[in-house]
Amino acid sequence: MEFDLAAVVTAVPPQARQFIGIPLALLGAVFLAVGAQLQHRGVHKVEARTEDASRGGLQIRQLLLLLKRPSWLIGTIMLGLAVVLQLSSLYFSPITMVQPLGAIGLVITAIINSRVSHIKLKTPTIMAIVLCVGGVLVFVAVASFTTTSKPVTDRDLITILVILAVVLVALGIVFAVLRHRVRALFYVIAAGILYGFVATLAKVVLGRLQQSEFEWLTWTCVLALLLAAALGGYFVQNAYSSGPPDLVIAGLTVVDPLVAVGIGIIVLDEAAGAPWWAIATFIVSGAVAVCGVFLIAKTHPQIRV
Repeated sequence: MEFDLAAVVTAVPPQARQFIGIPLALLGAVFLAVGAQLQHRGVHKVEARTEDASRGGLQIRQLLLLLKRPSWLIGTIMLGLAVVLQLSSLYFSPITMVQPLGAIGLVITAIINSRVSHIKLKTPTIMAIVLCVGGVLVFVAVASFTTTSKPVTDRDLITILVILAVVLVALGIVFAVLRHRVRALFYVIAAGILYGFVATLAKVVLGRLQQSEFEWLTWTCVLALLLAAALGGYFVQNAYSSGPPDLVIAGLTVVDPLVAVGIGIIVLDEAAGAPWWAIATFIVSGAVAVCGVFLIAKTHPQIRV
């Protein structure tokens, strides 16, 4: 007797099926945390053996040297697995439900980095982490019961692509003008914004596949996804060079889902049936999580001045 996983999944009621994405997102958060720590270690080893000034962005020579660092390569593989799990979770669940669960990775990262670096986190930093995780968990708890996935229209997709184009131009200008003065927080927020679009575009592509619509507009979406992912990855490596992995993961697991969820709510209309109190909760809990990111950047003992 053959086991048909697809048939089992299809047999699950739609409302219950969307909860399948939650354990996948949580497992992805674990891979994200461990992968980030390994990549952070690889970046610092490369910097220690080169004379290039990291202030102003990692140089091409340093990026190539990363490909020879086992820790960085293993971390990259683990981050790749995290992405696969995230995409799988998005297949089953709305962005607003599973994207914020990556915040669990922040707790894991903080514990691992504290042990590896032999640095004891002080109370202000711990409170900042609590704000990040608490804000995001409240967000996802409400989103789990007030949001639903909807078919993606051509108009929705064009709107997302136009917004991404504006964001890419804005970030490019800021980086070109201020690259020698930017700090870890800029890289973290920039990467979080871009990865938020990556998650959204991935969700859109999956939705178009489910709708059997794969034409030039969807291909444009795929190309935009790859561009945003590549630039976001570059910003992440620079963030590792000037800040601890805790801050990087805090930005990615807070800014990333807030951007993705914001697009899901505003453009994709995933919260059309949400009551007013749910929208108010989204705003307050999101603000609390973002404040936590800024506090980590201000209080973490490994932040470079």
